[in-house]
Parts: sequence; structure tokens; C-alpha cells
Amino acid sequence: MPWTETRPMQRLDFIRACHAGTDSFSALCRRFGISRKTGYKWLERFDPDDLSSLSDRSRDPHSHARSVPDGIAAYLTALRQKHPDWGPKKLRMWCLNHQVDFTVPAASTIGDILKREGLVADKKRKRRTPGNRQPLTTISENNQVWSADFKGRFRLLSREYCHPFTLTDNHSRYLLSCRGTDRESEPFVRQCLTDAFLEYGLPEVLRTDNGQPFAGTGIAGLSRLAVWLIKLGVRPERIRLGHPEENGRHERMHRSLKSALAHGNTFMTMEEQQVWFSHYRKEFNHERPHEALNGSTPGVVWQPSYRRWNGNIPEYVWPEGARLYRVMSKGVIHTGKSVFLSEALIGEHIMLEEQDDGLEAIIFNGITLAYYDRESQSVIRID
Repeated sequence: MPWTETRPMQRLDFIRACHAGTDSFSALCRRFGISRKTGYKWLERFDPDDLSSLSDRSRDPHSHARSVPDGIAAYLTALRQKHPDWGPKKLRMWCLNHQVDFTVPAASTIGDILKREGLVADKKRKRRTPGNRQPLTTISENNQVWSADFKGRFRLLSREYCHPFTLTDNHSRYLLSCRGTDRESEPFVRQCLTDAFLEYGLPEVLRTDNGQPFAGTGIAGLSRLAVWLIKLGVRPERIRLGHPEENGRHERMHRSLKSALAHGNTFMTMEEQQVWFSHYRKEFNHERPHEALNGSTPGVVWQPSYRRWNGNIPEYVWPEGARLYRVMSKGVIHTGKSVFLSEALIGEHIMLEEQDDGLEAIIFNGITLAYYDRESQSVIRID
């Protein structure tokens, strides 16, 4: 009969019967209800000094492909505790970049270690936002497109609100500025941009959302900040309303910043918080590996812009014979009739240029803002 839960004793009886030699091996296997292969297995395993040799062995593998020495696991755990917002891939890339003196485990293995140590919180799967459908500048090199935004306010330990302003280069992901303020204002943003332009040079495009102080009312959604950028030779570029994914690289940086802040990195005063922002920017640029950069850091990829700036606003040279109009108070020009353009343009000059279709292009420093239809005396927006 087949062996039951009393297998060790039955196997011992089988071994004894084999040693007695009164029956053939095949006959004994049939009597005990086992195959010849199984019979030979237990004959080979039997140890007369250790009856446990007839017990079933664990089916677990003797070694695990993902097992790592305790010392390496402790090193990775300590690295994660030092950088609690870094995931397994980033930790692995950091180890590879710093040529640690051990074989770096796979990211999945590092993830298992972090889970075992309770260092990974459960995440809810989120539906991905559809991709961008608006033609924005295609990014192919450093300083082609920079992105600017406020991350979103949070409270310091003093309960005062902090609004972090951030500025990044889209190609290299280099974090150019990360500065806190008690309120979002145009003078603060202009000062942050001024400092960045003086230190790093000018980008071709500055991409933002449609909030203040980046956008305003009037033609082309101009704000005073946007007018200032145009005069410097930097083209403002705004994503569509309700489509933050069109500034996805910058939003991804904000997610990392938010995660880092959540790990006990809020402080009592704005000054103390700014010290941490500066430390975080240095770590983000020169320590934190980026998967999109094949494990490199932004500091390895980025270089300052060749478009250096001395702090002065260059004088724009209009084409010879240009029909210029000065934007008066309340944002209007007078062409025989008062035409409202934008209060952001007050004091500036714009050019009207006749087009083939009878319309006139409204141009400011080389950028067409809208069109003017003299017949209907109306402005036709293109934004």
C-alpha cells in the first residue's frame, strides 16, 4: 500500500526488507506501493545512525537568487534611511555611480530588502494622465527650455506658510533654483529669475502654467513678467489650462521635492527651510541618480547657457519704417480708435504690420501677439 503519514517507519520496514534479501527489489516496491526510482532514492538516503534521513526534506531551495549578505543589506538600508525619498532603482544607480566595493543587487532585490525592513509604504495605483497634444517646443539640448512654477504651499513648524519657487532645465533636469517665500509674487519670481540668468545665462524658452505671475489678462495672456522675459529675448511658453502633464518633467521634480519634505524636512523659520532647500538642490543635482538620464545626475549632463546676460535689458531694434504705437494707460493704443491690448504692455511700443489677408499683425519685440482687423476694429487673439 502507498506510504501514509507514518512514512519514516514504513520506509524503515522497506529498507529492512531489502537488506533481508528474501524478495526481489521489484516485488518489494510493488508491495510497498512505490516506484523503483523512489525505492532506490530511500536506499541511497538511508543512514543507520540517523533515522531522520528517512524523513521528507524541505522543498525550499537551499539558496535564494535574491539573497544578499547581511552587510550589503545593512548598507542599502542605511542608504535608504539617509535618502528616504529614493526608490530601489535610484539607490542602485547611486551605488553603481560611486563604485561600491560589492556586487550591487538588482533593483527588485533592493526593493525586497526595503520591504522587509518596513521602509516601503503601500502605494495606490494611479491612472496615468494622457500625453500632451499641444505643440510645445521640442526639447533636444540644454538651456533650450526652462520650466518655472511654485510647488504648492506647506506649513513650517511655526505654522507660517512657505511657497517654494522652482526652476529647472528640461533637458538635463538640473534644478536651477529652489527658494521659499511667504507669498507668491511677481517681484519675488523676477528676482529668482534674475539671479539664475546672471549665474547660468539665458534659456530660449521659459515654460510655465497659466497662474500668476506668469500669465495675465489681455492679448497673448501677457503678464508684466512675460513682457520682461520677451525684452530679454526669452520666449514665454504656457501649457494648456488643466494639463500639468505638459510640464511633466518639472512636475516629476515637484513630486520628489514633496516626498523629501514629507520625511521630516520642515523647519521653524523660512531661513532654516532655505538652508535645507539649498542642500536639497545640491543633492538633487549632484547625488541623486535620474533614470531618464541613464543613471547619471543632472550635474553631469548640464552646462551653463552660452547666452550670457550682464543684467541690462537690450534695446530692441525695430525694422526700418515700422509703424510703431506706444501702449498708453489702461493698456490701449490709439489707431483712430482706442484698442485695448494688455495692461502688461503699458509704456511699451508695439508694431502693426499689414498681412496678405488684410489683417494687421500686432508685434512686440519680434513676437506676434494677435491680429487687428481694421474693418471690424477688433483684435483677433491667437492664444
